[in-house]
Amino acid sequence: MVNFKDQNGCLVQLAFERKSNVKPEHIWVVCRYQQEWLLTNHKVRGLEFPGGKIEQGETEVEAVHREVWEETGALIEELFDIGHYQVRCTDEIISKAIYFATISAIQKKEDYLETEGPVLISTLPKRIEADPAYSFIMKDQVLKLTLEQLQTKQLLKV
Repeated sequence: MVNFKDQNGCLVQLAFERKSNVKPEHIWVVCRYQQEWLLTNHKVRGLEFPGGKIEQGETEVEAVHREVWEETGALIEELFDIGHYQVRCTDEIISKAIYFATISAIQKKEDYLETEGPVLISTLPKRIEADPAYSFIMKDQVLKLTLEQLQTKQLLKV
């Protein structure tokens, strides 16, 4: 497990081994489509990977498929459980499951809910933390360490 503070001073606990007693309330999905990163442009936060709250009665995998579809119009080809993290800020604890998805297709939609739809980029910025176009969700060590984990597991096809 890796512990660090995010830009808001909150404690983040990241693990790439899932324990059965961990029940995340949210999911976060790092997506690849045809050798590009598939992000969404959140109307408030900016560019980020798709994700969101697991609805009542929904499994994590169902939430992953729904959130990726709602925010990008993408259909998942392969899905990999990568790990989870918790953010502890004051009395609030947010727990997220991390997934990696390869995308088979992106379909145009009329409404992407709280986002402006899919954004494809070939390379993530080297100093993403300094780029105001990106969401705060992309700016802590979770993304960096998740990308390293994807390389370790040989899930990224270059």
